[in-house]
Amino acid sequence: MEAIPLTAVLPEALDPKVFKVHFAVWNGEQHPIDVLATDQEEWRGWNSWRSVKDDFNRAFIFSLAQTKDDATLWLFGGIWEVLERRPVPQADSYTVKLREDLMGPFVRRLYVRHRRSGRNIRRTMESVLPTMTVSSVLEEPFVGHPFPGHDRINHSLADLQVVVAQSRADWRIALESMKGVYVIHDRETGQRYVGSAYGDTGIWQRWTTYARTLHGENVGLKELVEAKGEEYYRSNMRFALLEYWSMRTDDDHVLKRESYWKDVLHARSLGHNRN
Repeated sequence: MEAIPLTAVLPEALDPKVFKVHFAVWNGEQHPIDVLATDQEEWRGWNSWRSVKDDFNRAFIFSLAQTKDDATLWLFGGIWEVLERRPVPQADSYTVKLREDLMGPFVRRLYVRHRRSGRNIRRTMESVLPTMTVSSVLEEPFVGHPFPGHDRINHSLADLQVVVAQSRADWRIALESMKGVYVIHDRETGQRYVGSAYGDTGIWQRWTTYARTLHGENVGLKELVEAKGEEYYRSNMRFALLEYWSMRTDDDHVLKRESYWKDVLHARSLGHNRN
């Protein structure tokens, strides 16, 4: 099926020659799609940042946030008008305003397909528009990835922090009334930490603690954060459920299963468990 060109959904009066396209990519700390989904002011900051060059030297910015799993797929982040430019590099030197009257209904709903050439993430619109197509349009604005199912969780701490910051109802309802045994594994080294949620603390409450403290007050994980740094930890430590039960389950059963998984996964001898 022939792809729909992006020009098909652009306003007729839009002049590409007064636009720069901002292809926002992972900055080493955050994924742009997470920022766009959770924090409008921070997303504004991504579009007001000046590098060494005066890249946003046109009247408008057409902003796009790269998705995590497909480098050619971008979520529309709005049209920003550049109201003021300051000559300070490596700073928020642009004053920008979101133009909701220009494609406002498409913000966080329009997915654009485009394969970048080169490393420049700020391009003149007329140079890239011919290869930009419409991938899809969501019925509702994107607010983060939905709960995948208890047996399909394989998410980084950074992903979990986004979910907790939003207090996503689908994740919270699925996990807050469940006890369970979970594993946190380092995708770089393969080392694991096995933990559990029991007593009056459901999995959601336990994982919320990790989102807020990074290490959940575990000695071995504290040592890892100190050794590797917070950004390494957020990006590389991934959460998954090994087993899960209702809150009626006896705590002794949960703790025995936790010990079993520590042995099976060598989480004490080769991982980050200290008991």
